Amino acid sequence: MAEAVKEHTEGFLAIVRDAKTRIREIDIDEYKRLRESGQAGQLVDVREDHEWEAAHAAGAIHLGKGIIERDIETTFPDKNAKLVLYCGGGYRSALATDNLQKMGYRNVISLDGGWRAIEASGLPLEGSETPSA
Repeated sequence: MAEAVKEHTEGFLAIVRDAKTRIREIDIDEYKRLRESGQAGQLVDVREDHEWEAAHAAGAIHLGKGIIERDIETTFPDKNAKLVLYCGGGYRSALATDNLQKMGYRNVISLDGGWRAIEASGLPLEGSETPSA
């Protein structure tokens, strides 16, 4: 079920580094603390459809990187909604978080480590490749 870590190009890494200068990012331990205290907000999976369908964090909603900017305002009209975005490792979610902030969202966070961190954390999972599915 684990995804292979992708090799990223320098150009892609440069725009991710730039986005990360403007966003809030948390690790899986901080997310688990927020979740345990009831302050985690909504987990949003920004991965591709096939990644989501294979497995995802229980309770997450899916707004893929290709459509999140188009659909976010109808899905979450409240620009103060707390949203924690994740992807495979935290790069696409950083880019999406930056864009949502540019759209006026004030409480959006990127999960560093993304799906790989969620999968290793012991948090509940859903999808066709999970043991409970």
